[in-house]
Amino acid sequence: MSQFLTGAGVALITPFLKNNEVDFKALENIVENQVKGDIDYLVALGTTAETPTLTSQEKLDVVSLIKEKSAGLPVVVGMGGNDTRTIINQINQFNFEGVSSLLIVTPYYNKPSQEGMFNHYVEIAKACPVPIILYNVPSRTGVNLEAETVVRLAETSDKFVAVKEASGIMSQITKIAKYTPDNFSVISGDDVLALPIISIGGSGVISVAANALPGKLSSMIHLVLDGKYNEARKLHFEMIDMFQLLFKEGNPGGVKALMNIQGTIENELRSPLYKISEKTYNEIRESFRKLK
Repeated sequence: MSQFLTGAGVALITPFLKNNEVDFKALENIVENQVKGDIDYLVALGTTAETPTLTSQEKLDVVSLIKEKSAGLPVVVGMGGNDTRTIINQINQFNFEGVSSLLIVTPYYNKPSQEGMFNHYVEIAKACPVPIILYNVPSRTGVNLEAETVVRLAETSDKFVAVKEASGIMSQITKIAKYTPDNFSVISGDDVLALPIISIGGSGVISVAANALPGKLSSMIHLVLDGKYNEARKLHFEMIDMFQLLFKEGNPGGVKALMNIQGTIENELRSPLYKISEKTYNEIRESFRKLK
């Protein structure tokens, strides 16, 4: 498996001020907390970052700050869309200095076939100068990147080094782990499934919860990777209620609420996303009280 993709990655949020501008000071503090919390790598401009609502300049500024404050941790940048040519143009114009890998989500809305997605990724790989993490999240994109297609891509080009699997289909994830080359990483895209996915050969997680709980999350992942399942399971059980609450009304509304409770950020999202209900906010507050 890809060494730098082993362990706990964090899908960083984008904090906003009350006037809805990006809160770069808060983002700086968040990144520094990840470094202190023993997180292994940082993921910028993913789903959790509310990337579709960011301007082109904001995206550049967010990535620049994350690279600057990463303290040497690998930085993965999310990129993707439903027009292959547009993504290739973005890659050709992108500054890859300090970027370890791209996280490329499956095309959304136009629902390509498996062959369409295969060709989409192969064309992107030809243009991309860094390794690629495939990102499968069918609940958001409306299309599932099937195990056979992932295996085919992994065997076609060394540029494909991992898949972030957020389908929740354990049989599919198991087939990917079984049939992909040994140097290909299977990464959980779901905090709840991180432990079971690692148990079948996964390399770790790209976590939402780590934004607020980097120390606990990274400890759990490192324990299970070291084969210390009893200790890892204890931490998993401690956090399971929180994991579920964070997604009760959508991501990143839940984790932003938790970070607001911690005093880290304003509880602000960009439309069309909206802050979670007072009821769920209070449930997260109570769950956090028990965690502490």
